This record gives sequence, C-alpha cells and structure tokens, in this order.
Amino acid sequence: MTKLPDQFIQDRALRDSARAVILADVEHAKVSFSAKGVAGRVGGRIGDGAKDVYEVAKVHSDDNRGIIAALIGAVLLWLAREPIFEILGFEPEDAAGEDQDEETGADTDQEQADPSTDETTPADDNPLGDNDEQ
Repeated sequence: MTKLPDQFIQDRALRDSARAVILADVEHAKVSFSAKGVAGRVGGRIGDGAKDVYEVAKVHSDDNRGIIAALIGAVLLWLAREPIFEILGFEPEDAAGEDQDEETGADTDQEQADPSTDETTPADDNPLGDNDEQ
C-alpha cells in the first residue's frame, strides 16, 4: 500500500471523532436550552432558595413565637380596623372627610367652571385679532 491511503484513513478517523464531539455538543446544547431545561433549572434554583428561607424561618420561629404571634395579631387587627371602628362607634378618617365636604357644600368642579371668573375680554373674542372698530 502507498502512504496516501494510510493518511486518508487517519484523516477520516480524525474527522469522524471530531464530528462525534460536535454532535454531542449540539445535543447537549439542545437539552440545556430547551424550555423544559431552562424552566427546570430556574425552578430548581427557586425551590432551593425557598427551602433555605423556610429552614431559616423555622429555626427563628422556634425561638421567637411570641413576636410572631404579636405580628400576626397586629396584621389581623389592621385588616379588620374598619369593622372594629364601626363596632366601637368611631368614624373612619376617610368618611369624616367626605361628610365635611358635603356639609360645606364645596364642589370643586363647579368652582372651576364658574363663568364669573372668566378672564376673557371682548377683544379676545375677535378671531382676526385686530381691535379696530369700523
């Protein structure tokens, strides 16, 4: 045999191995960048972070049960403040402001549209802009 076919066989083997590496890389990229792959990675990271936060919260909650109970009670009282005020006979702040406007009769829309405060003059009504009387 001549030297040319041996070199040809080596080049073909090198080409085939390079092609196998490229195809493996392409397949790996398809899996990595597929929607399921990205969603799975992001979901896994979020899940791991949530688990870490839960573990830390669990440890701290065992030490501070009273503070957590007070915080939850304060949030519930804040959410139920209007019915509690009604039961106790207090009027909420926003309702007091509305009643005050109704008693004074102030209507900002009417004050703004009052024609007596219109600052136009007869000269302003002339569309040509000349003030000469003929």
